[in-house]
Amino acid sequence: MSPAPLTAPVEVDEPDLGGEIEVDRPWVVIVWNDPINLMDYVTYVFQKLFGYSHEKAEKLMLDVHFKGKAVVSSGSREKAELDVFRLHEHGLWATMQQD
Repeated sequence: MSPAPLTAPVEVDEPDLGGEIEVDRPWVVIVWNDPINLMDYVTYVFQKLFGYSHEKAEKLMLDVHFKGKAVVSSGSREKAELDVFRLHEHGLWATMQQD
């Protein structure tokens, strides 16, 4: 019986990933102030869509009213797209951006 062939170790180069790897940053959904919707209605929508307590929904509504905007949710791009769509269905002005 002949001895098994010997194999030499192979050097493997690290793959070039084209620079820095970007960490997956969450997306945020922003509701903007508008002259149309009543404050009580905005509070109601936040409670209905996101399950927020009345206190949290009211705080976010006051941020929208006095600061002009509020971040109402965050997560994956798909979740943010869905949240913006649902807010638009309820007549609120919402956008999304990467945090």
